[in-house]
Amino acid sequence: MRIALDHVSAEPLSDQLSTALARRILRGSLAPGARLPTVRALAEELELAPNTVAKAYRTLERERLIATLGRRGTFVVDRLPERVPGRERRLAEAAEAFARRGAQLGFGDEDVRRALNRALRTR
Repeated sequence: MRIALDHVSAEPLSDQLSTALARRILRGSLAPGARLPTVRALAEELELAPNTVAKAYRTLERERLIATLGRRGTFVVDRLPERVPGRERRLAEAAEAFARRGAQLGFGDEDVRRALNRALRTR
């Protein structure tokens, strides 16, 4: 599973991972019922500590996007929770587009955050 994580970002790696996986689930690129790699396998693949991956998985379980079925594994839920309204999805997509555009223009994460904070203060 290819997931880009920013190891120098102030955002914890577990949060980055849970966000990336949630995004894939909400977009449908991780299909309902899809089996996720084990904590150890994903940690090894992404060169992370197993506890980092486990924390990301726990976050996704709390959000009811994945379910762990004991030894059978961890799976994307068959039905997304109703509390994921379209407006939250649209906001996440707008934030993604803003972050992507900032990177295209050559700005780092901190520059993008500062720009967003300035925009929030001036509205």
